[in-house]
Amino acid sequence: MQDRPKLTTIGFDADDTLWQNEQFFRMTEKRFAGLLSDHGEPEHISARLLEAERRNLGVYGFGIKGFTLSMIETAIEITEGRVPAPVIAEILAAGREMLSHPIEPLPHARETVERLAGAYRLVLITKGDLFDQERKLAQSGLGDLFDAVEIVSDKSAATYTRIFGRHGDGPEKSMMVGNSLKSDVVPAIEAGSWGIHVPHELTWVLEHVEPPSAAPRFRQIADLGELPALVESITTPG
Repeated sequence: MQDRPKLTTIGFDADDTLWQNEQFFRMTEKRFAGLLSDHGEPEHISARLLEAERRNLGVYGFGIKGFTLSMIETAIEITEGRVPAPVIAEILAAGREMLSHPIEPLPHARETVERLAGAYRLVLITKGDLFDQERKLAQSGLGDLFDAVEIVSDKSAATYTRIFGRHGDGPEKSMMVGNSLKSDVVPAIEAGSWGIHVPHELTWVLEHVEPPSAAPRFRQIADLGELPALVESITTPG
């Protein structure tokens, strides 16, 4: 029986994998819809906002700042250019509140990262605004447990090939853990890594894809507390 490649490196997503994130976007979106309630139903306003976000991803990237700009753009469009200045001020205030919101670690995040640190090279791989992601990592208290941190504009197979080549022994000896099938799991598997899906109750609609159920290196766990046992089952010869 051929020996399986030794797992040496584990990548972790940050938002909605290690700490809460999407819930603050949903709360702000609800607040935004309330500001524009005279111009449409909440579902209509949210749909227009999603259209703006989709258009703007290639310009602003992922994160709160791009989301805030998309809200302003949507407000201008929905009101046909007549959005009052106080509404724009409220949108900007909502964005600033998101950028200063305290970090809420998800269950088992700290204990799992602490348990795996030292035995494996741990790499935090997250996309979004540089300053905001650095802030959240610092406030989480988890930063010292990672051997490397990569804040990227997007996640693709090429991204994981580059990162796991730089900080590990290549994709085949690496694993990516995250809540997004589209960003964390599918491209990591395409690069040759293990892809471990940790579902979150709230996942942005633009991150939805079908799970790669037939892929030999795909696994799904209920929460991060199950990860150490899964890692052991993968690394221990059967």
